[in-house]
Amino acid sequence: MYQWKKNFFIIWSGQAVSQLSSSILQFAIVWYLTEKTGSALVLSAAMLAGFLPQAVLGPFIGVYIDRYSRKKIMIVSDLLIALASLLLVAAGLGGRALPVWLILSVLLARSVGSAFHTPSLQAVTPQIVPADQLTRCAGYSQSLQSVSQILSPALAAVIYSVWSLSSIVFLDVIGALAAVCTLCICHIPPLPARSETAEPKGSFLREAAAGFRILRSNRGLFGLVLVSSLYTFALMPTSALFPLMSMSYFGGTNVHASIAEIVFSIGLLLGSLVLGGWGGSKNKIRTILFSFLLMSASLIFSGLLPPDGFWAFSVCSFFMGVSGPFYWGMYTPLLQQGFEQQYLGRVLSISSSVQLVVAPVALSVSGIFAELCGVQNWFIVAGVLTLAAASLIVGVPSIRSCDQKP
Repeated sequence: MYQWKKNFFIIWSGQAVSQLSSSILQFAIVWYLTEKTGSALVLSAAMLAGFLPQAVLGPFIGVYIDRYSRKKIMIVSDLLIALASLLLVAAGLGGRALPVWLILSVLLARSVGSAFHTPSLQAVTPQIVPADQLTRCAGYSQSLQSVSQILSPALAAVIYSVWSLSSIVFLDVIGALAAVCTLCICHIPPLPARSETAEPKGSFLREAAAGFRILRSNRGLFGLVLVSSLYTFALMPTSALFPLMSMSYFGGTNVHASIAEIVFSIGLLLGSLVLGGWGGSKNKIRTILFSFLLMSASLIFSGLLPPDGFWAFSVCSFFMGVSGPFYWGMYTPLLQQGFEQQYLGRVLSISSSVQLVVAPVALSVSGIFAELCGVQNWFIVAGVLTLAAASLIVGVPSIRSCDQKP
């Protein structure tokens, strides 16, 4: 009876260690590149290397996830990430400076590994967790990610002050290997036999196209994916503009920027814990609507604050954090329950790719807008866009009813 709980927490214990070490490394790499180059172009290239492979390869990677053992794919992905990181460790032996081109190459390789690993983990969850527990488990996993977000900046600052970057990279190698070990010892049930209505295996491109057709065949969930891309367009750059809002508009310091980030993470953790304990409502769309409305109100109110309103902004940051899990904790289980398990790799990969493709466009548009019109006004725009996403959920019948069981 409790076997699924044991397997779920075994997997996520390893994931928690790996996510924490990866978050520490991300901070360390940004600081290292900033110190060595001081180039915004290099930092942009690092960000691009971190998510471009996931955006481009996602729809095709989903075919592998649906064809082969998802457990083995996750293990190989983690080993690839560890191997790529070991190259940086070797290059930094003897205290040698790490070349920028090598760091960017390793980030690219790690992103390829993540492109396989993340949708595999999402697709394998319904093989372990009962359908009525998916939302609760999404809350648990989001809680672990929130703890990582809270701890990693402080730990990274302490470790970076005493360790070299190559030593921090080696710490992340250990984290990846910890994830591999937990995957090796857990039991993941095999995929159910292909249904008679399932499309037969064909060429690689044909199967990738079949994944898109399957996603599009569910008009409600396909619409929700598109609405989520609008939400991503609004929120992705907003998180990147938090420091600028705290320091430029409100006239704060690094401490103020850190406070806003920490308060946001605390809200994220609280929302995750509430979702994990509550398990979510039966109507997931209604909960997503609540999340969008809370986020929209917090963003618009933040943008309307006067320049001396930092502490009110911190309160808004808290509610932004609280709202997040009530979206992601419902969105992913909706996709997991809305399609047969043999298609989940492709469906989840395509969903992720759509949102990752939106990200660079959103970052570019928001950067130009904030420069010309003021960063505070982007928060208002982001709030209005989020409100528009909420309106589409209410106004499009297929989306509004996509959680209703026949």
